[in-house]
Amino acid sequence: MITTEVTYDELAGLMKKAAGVTVDPQELERVSEAPFGSLGLDSLGLLGIVGELEIRYNRSLPTDSERCKTPREFLDLVNSTLTAGA
Repeated sequence: MITTEVTYDELAGLMKKAAGVTVDPQELERVSEAPFGSLGLDSLGLLGIVGELEIRYNRSLPTDSERCKTPREFLDLVNSTLTAGA
């Protein structure tokens, strides 16, 4: 069973790795309702993050994952998917 959730810290690291976007994890959590675009992350970057998470957790994420507009929406969907299938 997966007991850990993807955190803002991890998301910030993935944003840097997959899309080259540097954002402070605390700032990311503070502005979690802001659109990804305002943080410099485009849809291709988000797709890269989805791919990284699918590899990391050896599980497919819903296609809606790459359509999420905000960090909070993304993390809510990803974490509910990971814990539901555990």
